Amino acid sequence: MAQVEVKYTQIFINNEWHDSISGKTFETINPFTEEKLANVQEGDKADIDRAVAAAVDAFRFDSPWRQMDASQRGHLLYRLADLIERDQDYIASLESMDNGKPKTMALFDVDLAIKVFRYYAGYADKIHGKTIPAVFAFTRIEPVGICGQIVPWNFPFLMASWKFGPALCAGNTVVLKPAEQTPLSALYLASLTKEVGFPPGVVNVVPGFGETAGAALVDNPKVDKIAFTGSTEIGKLIMRNGSHSMKRITLELGGKSPLVVTENVEDIAQAARTAQDSCFLNMGQCCCAGTRTFVHESIYDEFVKHSVEYCQSHVFGNPFDSKTAFGPQVDKTQMNRILEMIESGKQEGARCVAGGNRMDKRGYFVEPTVFADVTDGMRIAREEIFGPVQQILKYKTLDEVIERCNDTNYGLGSAILTNDINEAMKFSRSIRAGSVWINIPYMIPVSVQTPFGGFKESGVGRELGEDGLRGYGEIKTVVIMDREKKM
Repeated sequence: MAQVEVKYTQIFINNEWHDSISGKTFETINPFTEEKLANVQEGDKADIDRAVAAAVDAFRFDSPWRQMDASQRGHLLYRLADLIERDQDYIASLESMDNGKPKTMALFDVDLAIKVFRYYAGYADKIHGKTIPAVFAFTRIEPVGICGQIVPWNFPFLMASWKFGPALCAGNTVVLKPAEQTPLSALYLASLTKEVGFPPGVVNVVPGFGETAGAALVDNPKVDKIAFTGSTEIGKLIMRNGSHSMKRITLELGGKSPLVVTENVEDIAQAARTAQDSCFLNMGQCCCAGTRTFVHESIYDEFVKHSVEYCQSHVFGNPFDSKTAFGPQVDKTQMNRILEMIESGKQEGARCVAGGNRMDKRGYFVEPTVFADVTDGMRIAREEIFGPVQQILKYKTLDEVIERCNDTNYGLGSAILTNDINEAMKFSRSIRAGSVWINIPYMIPVSVQTPFGGFKESGVGRELGEDGLRGYGEIKTVVIMDREKKM
């Protein structure tokens, strides 16, 4: 397996690298080799408080960052995108080693991150308020302040760009805690912010664990906003614990997204491939994956047959091999959870028609798994598995399947494969989900211009697009008295 040098493993505060105050470190593991990549400095409350203090200082009204022209902020973001493009092969290699995803997929993630930074670079000097008639009044849109950002392990570098881009575009300062499973690419991104010329304290990155560093970031009263991507369970804790200081909160959480295959699809085999790709993207470690595949009863058996055939064609192995489509799961804990969910599906009567086991090889590999004859009440049909496990359910009518699609606590993504525009539009307006994908190959946001987020327990607020900026600004109203007019 190709290896690249791990360059940064310390805590990044005030444009400098630091050891943890406690002296603790933790291991980050390559999920393909099951071997240690590096010892990373383990930040906790003391380090978070130090990083927040740096961010507070950088946010002073008279600081270089606050006094910087908005166009210059945009220039820094654009230059950051240039540096990422320069180093994209290294970043993708680092991501692949730390996360286990195929390098081809990691390169795709890095390319999307470049687009994110360039989009928000162009937006930096276009954030403005309004003049209001009747009185001499106007509004200003000002940065929220100190933004605590917590990103997950499934798309580490890409999710860091989703957090950094709008926050820095709007003039905030940030303290980011990467997932403990995958801290390396975020630390490298921090090094690039220094190289490009962001002032000290504007960007800070503290690796550590959720229950210590993450919790301390949420609890710190000087943090004005928390943006979190991760599980619904942790999102609920963040909302509760952040409420004591009235933090602004953006949450992008779990999902159990439905994908409906109608009876009028022209190519059932192609529909089966599209549905499975939407479920297995990133080894199934995707919050908006189309894991609940609803198939019309008239084509159900043929669809299942094609799904099994396609499932058996996936190529596994070294993430650095360009032919590899499937890497390992991110760590042993996640692998064991997926296997436990697969076993529950078997015990509850679902028919496992492909996969269903751990692979007999080195690395945290789980066989891509397809279940048929799944019913709505089974655990595998209700709980987020976050692995390569597809559940194929049968339906009769569009009205019936819409109701079943909505019968969930989640509401992140949804999709339909149909040749009937009326079906497509009815589905799009009836589904309670933040995104509806119609006849597309992957259930993942691939355009920075389109907002992304969830209904119900799938989250609060939106990321990406113009709407992604709304959570990073405060509206201030300024009214000037006309002394010639009476109140």
